[in-house]
Amino acid sequence: MSIFQSIMNGVFGRRGQGEPHAAPTGATGGPDYDNGPLSAAPDSAPDAPGHSSVKPASAGAADPNPLSAAPDSAPDAHRPQVDVAAVLSGMEAASGQKLDWRHSIVDLMKLLGIDSSLPARRELARELGYAASTDDTAAMNVWLHRQVMQKLAENGGRVPPDLMA
Repeated sequence: MSIFQSIMNGVFGRRGQGEPHAAPTGATGGPDYDNGPLSAAPDSAPDAPGHSSVKPASAGAADPNPLSAAPDSAPDAHRPQVDVAAVLSGMEAASGQKLDWRHSIVDLMKLLGIDSSLPARRELARELGYAASTDDTAAMNVWLHRQVMQKLAENGGRVPPDLMA
């Protein structure tokens, strides 16, 4: 498993164990929509193949997510967005540690229980396409943190703009 995939699993797997894949813990409604019970009437054929009656009825906060998702990220469009800052803040509070995960890739990786050593960060940089020298670790770390936050946002995370700047 890649280091970035471990980061994604650490963030997205912390909130609703069924979120990373389509409905392993399916409640009511079809496996493609977590918010079906909130917006669709219980007697509205939850097993309908197209789920078309569920999508228009959910005119709430979940509709913008599927519409704003790019076609190549269709599997992620079926998940509600994860509030990345809230998840990580909750993990930090539960850990009892004071980590600067908002600015430090090292602290972010520590918070997620991922190896944050220089070789691990160099591997993450390689995975994410870092083109500059990995000998300048300060520049690499800043780039890594920004890139990880951007990639989390691209993969279904709601990331505050200040964490991607």
